[in-house]
Amino acid sequence: MSEATPPSGDAPDDIDITVEPPTRFWQTLSWLGPGLIVAGSIVGSGELIATTKTGAEAGFSLLWLIILGCIIKVFVQVEFGRYTITSGKTALDGLNEIPGPAVKFRAWGQPYRVNWLMIYWLVMTIASLAQLGGIVGAVGQALQISIPITETGRISNEFAKAQADFQFQETLARLAEGRGDTEAVVQAQNHLKELEANQSPEALEYLKLRRQVQALQQTPTTDEVAATESKAKIVEMQASMQSIQSQFSSNDDKIWAGIIAVLTAGLLYMGRYHFIQNFSTILVAGFTLVTIGNLVALQFSPDWAISGSEVLKGLSFSLPGNTLAGINPVVTALATFGIIGVGAAELIAYPYWCVEKGYARFTGKRDESEGWARRATGWLKVMQWDAWGSMLVYTFATIAFYLLGAAILGRSGLNPEKSELIRTLSVMYEPVFGSIAPTLFLFGAFAVLYSTFFVANAGHARVDADGVRLFGVIPPTNRALHNTVSVFNIAFPLFCLTVYVLIPHPAQLVLLSGVMQAIMLPMLSVAALFYRYRRIDMRLRPGLLWDAGLWLSSLGMTIAGGYLFYSEVSKVIAKLG
Repeated sequence: MSEATPPSGDAPDDIDITVEPPTRFWQTLSWLGPGLIVAGSIVGSGELIATTKTGAEAGFSLLWLIILGCIIKVFVQVEFGRYTITSGKTALDGLNEIPGPAVKFRAWGQPYRVNWLMIYWLVMTIASLAQLGGIVGAVGQALQISIPITETGRISNEFAKAQADFQFQETLARLAEGRGDTEAVVQAQNHLKELEANQSPEALEYLKLRRQVQALQQTPTTDEVAATESKAKIVEMQASMQSIQSQFSSNDDKIWAGIIAVLTAGLLYMGRYHFIQNFSTILVAGFTLVTIGNLVALQFSPDWAISGSEVLKGLSFSLPGNTLAGINPVVTALATFGIIGVGAAELIAYPYWCVEKGYARFTGKRDESEGWARRATGWLKVMQWDAWGSMLVYTFATIAFYLLGAAILGRSGLNPEKSELIRTLSVMYEPVFGSIAPTLFLFGAFAVLYSTFFVANAGHARVDADGVRLFGVIPPTNRALHNTVSVFNIAFPLFCLTVYVLIPHPAQLVLLSGVMQAIMLPMLSVAALFYRYRRIDMRLRPGLLWDAGLWLSSLGMTIAGGYLFYSEVSKVIAKLG
């Protein structure tokens, strides 16, 4: 029997070895890791894209929902890990044990059973891979902006940057006017004149149309005829804007996305657990610290500082109405709820990383001995430290990104989407970092987005290989499972690239996955309760306080997922009607 020392490499999966869990604090810290991998996959799509988009649409009012989304799922996350440590089975094995309708068939000479939850998991997984198409596209956008490959790409960059600068200076002028600072108003207006003097006729026409659209959206009317005419004009002008924008489109982002996808496939094929853990940790930590520093420095700017009343409004459990553009930010927020913190995909992937780290493998096969109970209890405590520690990391990051989105993008009327996603997000860093903001942001965006793409693909390769085993697609052997992981390590990045080439809308792809994951959250909460009361070893039973937290977590996930499902079904019915 081995003692707990920090792992120096990846133990082969077929070695059956038990290891005593660490008993000292600093030794326990050396065993943390799966949560850091999960955090690496979270910060890119959930925090940088979805969370800032929610802040841009809802302002500060949904801060409470964002914080709740980070904290509430950890109880379910730990129950999934507890199940794996107790049973030695994978997360998908556990989901397939949930009672309910199932499809039965035979494959490889033996009977198979796939239940209703696994069938929805398959649908959600496809959407989650599509989300990674949005992520690799966003990485491509970041590289296009920093290193354009073609002349068309350079012209496209100049157009997008000019339009973002116009809105930024307009916001400065409006804020300065609101506080009576005449000098600042004149300064912002002079910047606008300088920008306009250096633009092409097409760019100026686009600017004119955008200002007209904003003026119509901000002019309320109770006359139905006038309101209908106003909406028609807005639609017509937005179509003209899209026509102008198409003249400045470039394929540089797709070229870069292709390079990144091929590179990632190679790295995943060669890399193993500790490479993935260390790589994601370094990338995410650097940019998260810069973002938090940016938020702190923002408080020294009179135009962009976040007031205490705005924070209190964000913690007041209120729900905002539709924006002037007719967007319902609650729906965006609930889609964000599905992927911030530990999303449905990460909840399922987490036990697989716990197995690779050793928490489950080193416990040994379940038996009635005192030694097994001691090891299981000890490794469960390490896993809880890992889960809650990573929660603190990504919660701080999430709050920082949300507040930046609300303070800068929300006040500026900028909404990150489509091909301008990365350019729009970079505006969040301009008040503090000025001219170096785009460069700084592009480095950081590449770091966290690529970390997400890399880690999430690695997680999908492991989980989805196990999924095709349960569906009877591959033989039920360890060799077939390992070979499938290797194939998926190469195939998934290339599939994600294909998705982005066909659907080049990163924010929409990310939010689509968020919707599918949010709808699955109630199912996962049911699974966690099933594990707690029907599959747990009594020697690992938690206390009443933990049970209360688990029930509250399950209730919150059910409400969020249920509301989003109702909202999406209502929209479909309305369209059909």
